[in-house]
Amino acid sequence: MKIIIAGAGEVGTHLAKLLARENFDTILLDEDPAKLKDLEASHDLMTYTGLPTSISALKEAGVATADLFIGVTPSESVNMTACMLATNLGAKKTLARIDNYEYLQPKNKEFFEKLGVDNLIYPEMLAAREIVESLKTSWLRQNLSFCDNALILLGIKVRENSRILNQKFSTGFFDHNKYRIVAIKRQNRTIIPLGSDMVLANDIVYFITTPEYLNLVKNEAGKEDFPIKNIMVMGGSRIAQKTIQNLSSNVNVKILERDKEKSYDLAEKLGNAMIINCDGRNIELLKEEGIQEMDAFVAVTANSEANILACLTAKRLGVKKTVAEVENNDYIMLAESMDIGTVINKKMIAASYIYQLTLDADVLNVRSLSSADAEVVEFVAKPGSKITRSKIMDLRLPDQVNIGGYVRNGVGSTVNGNTIIMPNDHVIVFCVSSAIRKMENFFN
Repeated sequence: MKIIIAGAGEVGTHLAKLLARENFDTILLDEDPAKLKDLEASHDLMTYTGLPTSISALKEAGVATADLFIGVTPSESVNMTACMLATNLGAKKTLARIDNYEYLQPKNKEFFEKLGVDNLIYPEMLAAREIVESLKTSWLRQNLSFCDNALILLGIKVRENSRILNQKFSTGFFDHNKYRIVAIKRQNRTIIPLGSDMVLANDIVYFITTPEYLNLVKNEAGKEDFPIKNIMVMGGSRIAQKTIQNLSSNVNVKILERDKEKSYDLAEKLGNAMIINCDGRNIELLKEEGIQEMDAFVAVTANSEANILACLTAKRLGVKKTVAEVENNDYIMLAESMDIGTVINKKMIAASYIYQLTLDADVLNVRSLSSADAEVVEFVAKPGSKITRSKIMDLRLPDQVNIGGYVRNGVGSTVNGNTIIMPNDHVIVFCVSSAIRKMENFFN
């Protein structure tokens, strides 16, 4: 598969590295030769220097034979124009990064397809939705739903009071249909549990369950729920704005923004939030603004280090729920080790969405788990596919893969070794280390 990525920014670079590891014919196009030189030296990437909106540059980059063209420059108009040109020049499929929410409305989809833009992605919106989901349930690190909430993936950090600690999977303790543990994150390792494995204190445990057993999982993990009514946000970024716009109206929000002009703009855009022009890294100022009374603290500035340290400070000042945007991949493990709470990585979320377009199997959803360096994938089982021919225990699934559950006729269920997947089932699969590609053969 030949893929051209226009834009060597955060999203484009991360995506190019991901696809290059899987031996795709990937070309990274950017007008800045310095960016490309560094990437070409450190990774096995093909690059081309040129404007994404230049017809001659697109032709020379080989867009006529491209299976997928991706426009992810910082400029929405450049991305849209580049995709239109790419389609006209022969690219089979296109995707553009945007920052206008109106473009995502279903009524506009057909219009953009006629222009040559097949898919749209708004990374900041995707990140904001994950933040909102994490704030809905205070005791969760991550909360992902599938098939209209028929199945839920829960990421939970378990402490010494959890009922599931030190129970070997081989004992039968977990042999029930109420929930299924699909993975355990322990320090820098992601573990697909086998019979001899057990959950230990301070593990991040990933559960697949149905809504009816949500409280059971909470109790098993030793967690307590508390309402989130007061939220403090550091940074007035687009992610912050979209997060606030998607929060419930009964939530009180304070935004701390250093830039004076930006503070005025935020005050006009977000009438339901209090905007404070100040440096959120100042501990005394945080106390003055009532951080001790906050239920949650969200740090979404452009600086990953500042976000981590701010969340750590908020924790020490008594805030129970913290969320940090961490775009530097090297800092994700650091953030986890410092126990700051939920970690959001915009480029990984966006890359998972785009990666879905490269798969041959019928895939409806790919969701990134930044903490576990893994993906959760929603496959649809085709009639006659390998996944439907045997019990799960007899399928010889690839390493680093765990099937969590399935949805049949709108009803979610967890799986066990004796489960047989039926045609048209929606199957939720936990995949580590780019194992998605190996699972395609089971669903085709």
